[in-house]
Amino acid sequence: MAAVIQLPQSPFWAKRQKQPPTRQPNGASRTREYLTSDEIERMITAARQGGGRLAERDALLIMVAYRHGFRASELIALRWDQIDLKAGTIHVSRLKHGSPSSHPLRGPELRALRAWKRQQPDTAPYVFTSLRGGPMTRRTVHHVIA
Repeated sequence: MAAVIQLPQSPFWAKRQKQPPTRQPNGASRTREYLTSDEIERMITAARQGGGRLAERDALLIMVAYRHGFRASELIALRWDQIDLKAGTIHVSRLKHGSPSSHPLRGPELRALRAWKRQQPDTAPYVFTSLRGGPMTRRTVHHVIA
């Protein structure tokens, strides 16, 4: 009885140790948190060349989101009565702790909005609509931008 046999412990007997997360923070893997204007222009061009009935809407959506810093929910809530095509301004009402303001509309954006308005029925209250004429969903906006 002098010799005692040491049996290896089962790993299931030991207390489980919490492993540190293996994912690095975004700052460590990405050099920047924004898109350049060239990348945005390529996205707009790709949306237009994508074909389909809503290619112009998708290109306009990307352009307006980029130039005015809209969130997806602000884009789908944008109404034609917030846009003055004659004066070339857009009234922006922020949803999250932002103050409302008016932004100028520039050449290509203003032309695209006018062209899109001509394609919409007069009764359409929202700028960005689905195929059925209702407001878009946030999921659709994310799909267009992704």
